[in-house]
Amino acid sequence: MLRRHSKFAAWFMPLALAVSATAVLGEPKHGLSIFGDLKYPADFQHFGYVNPDAPKGGRMVTMGTGGASTFDSFNAYIQKGDAAQGLEYLFDTLMARANDEADAAYGLIAKSADVAGDGMSVTFKLRPEAKFSDGSAVTADDVIASFTLLKEKGHPSISLTLRDVAAAEALDAETVRYVFTGKLTRDLPLIVATLPVFSKAYYATQPFDETSLKPPLGSGPYTIKDFAPGTHVTYMRRADYWARDLPVNKGRFNFDEVRYDYYRDRNIELEALKSGGFDYREEFTSVNWATAYDIDAVRQGRLIKDVLPDDRPSGAQGFFINTRRDKFKDVRVRQALDLAFDFEWSNKKLFYGLYQRTASFFENSDMKATGKPSAAELALLEPYKDKLSPAVFDEPYTPPVTDASGNNRDNLKKARDLISAAGWAPGTSDRLVRNAAGETLDIEMLLFEPAFERIAGPYTENLKKIGINASIRRVDPAQYERRMKSFDFDMATQRYALRLTPGVELRAYWGTDAANIDGSFNLAGITDPVVDAMIDKVMEATSRDALVTAARAVDRVLRAGHYWVPHYYKASHTVAFWNKFARPASKPKYDPGVIDTWWIDTDKAAALAANMPQTPSPTGASPVQPATQAAP
Repeated sequence: MLRRHSKFAAWFMPLALAVSATAVLGEPKHGLSIFGDLKYPADFQHFGYVNPDAPKGGRMVTMGTGGASTFDSFNAYIQKGDAAQGLEYLFDTLMARANDEADAAYGLIAKSADVAGDGMSVTFKLRPEAKFSDGSAVTADDVIASFTLLKEKGHPSISLTLRDVAAAEALDAETVRYVFTGKLTRDLPLIVATLPVFSKAYYATQPFDETSLKPPLGSGPYTIKDFAPGTHVTYMRRADYWARDLPVNKGRFNFDEVRYDYYRDRNIELEALKSGGFDYREEFTSVNWATAYDIDAVRQGRLIKDVLPDDRPSGAQGFFINTRRDKFKDVRVRQALDLAFDFEWSNKKLFYGLYQRTASFFENSDMKATGKPSAAELALLEPYKDKLSPAVFDEPYTPPVTDASGNNRDNLKKARDLISAAGWAPGTSDRLVRNAAGETLDIEMLLFEPAFERIAGPYTENLKKIGINASIRRVDPAQYERRMKSFDFDMATQRYALRLTPGVELRAYWGTDAANIDGSFNLAGITDPVVDAMIDKVMEATSRDALVTAARAVDRVLRAGHYWVPHYYKASHTVAFWNKFARPASKPKYDPGVIDTWWIDTDKAAALAANMPQTPSPTGASPVQPATQAAP
């Protein structure tokens, strides 16, 4: 339902892959993996989910997504500004993720990685043929300069992730060594392996930490062709891309152009797709998926509706409660807010039964806590028993289930009792609850999309039934971004995209250090030393079993803290696209693989063009129309 709010989602997913010191015993390897062997041998020719002979050419036009309906920056790695979609295609990394393995990456700029036996350093040997798009070589100095920029001037969540990377040094022009500090070094080799590599010379004259619409110099498969903020950004495939024939890139990046179009409203966006205004769209609104595609183009097979399975953890989406505010300090108030959300009614009446209720921060994965804690979980939790709610040692908290009738009376009574016990007594005249100081319990739901009001509206009505002065505040996307970055909200919606093997990024999501860093992902303001300790256990796990145990312990503590009103999930991508594409026989297990692996089928494209009605795009499809700015 919700587009990922964070502009770093694409970066975090491959970023914090983990590497076992026992898996790489101080010898150069062509890739890095976690807890076991690599799927692909040193002489592999291409990933198994691509067509290595896929033809190049044509254009893919899709929608720009994120927290804003426009952009004002071509830097996705700083706190300032709203970054354009697709910037990851500009920058290569030392190693490239394999999307059919739980956690693995293979050589791109670096032809090998050598992790020290003690896990305290990693050394990369660079390919001498690696080049930026201006023809200059990618050297060890560029890699080190990139790390320094990200750690010192990057987004606070990036800086936090790199905290235990103590140093980066050039052993020669083609050799880089990273040195780590502390005990939690498991994630660090692949964190640095998947950082974007920038040109040191370029950023010697361009400020890294300021927003800019000057297309940056990169070494990746695409460059920026043209753009118009509020309307579109177009990327052009580089014919001279230095890494086009490497095994990690064979069969990938097949479109000559990739364009992202921006819309201020989902309904306008949908109408633009149906009129042929662009090619591919992921549908995030269940009512549209159920009803709005009943058109001739779909019935005739010209516009394809498809469901792509999603084998990744579903992420943690919900109304997050800003515990920095005094009115939310009491856990009973926060639990009451959950009791007031009637998911079953929403799923029946609003979502056409397409969703399941989220209960866990690790939903749709083996890291979700179930039943009472195992002996292994108790071994982690019991040393903190005096700091934990007894609920942590029982069945994990699961949101209540209703009969979907809309009569949520029992849960609302429980919620009313909880806020009463927390010191909020009902008034005598207006039915609003008040604290001892006579203040009403006011809660503002911050939104930026009108489509979300149909979910938030019934929820706020339920809150009013228990005496809460609840309201919805919808602001424009730019203001929403600003308020989220400064934590200026009561409740707001967020989705955390969790990896198959979580690690250091959990500090940025739920760690104490991130709670008061403007722009961090810790929206709820969680400052719990036990959560911090359990995150450390996740990060230091040396086996899959140990990691799962620690993640379940984190899950139990977070769920007992009632920091959110969990939403819902579906383990799939619901997509629609015009029938002019071909795709490999198998989809990458952990990624949609659309822009990465699809290509234009010229026969389909010709047939589609011959049968495409000539109808104009809907009025307002591109709501802002400044003059197009061509990239130099």
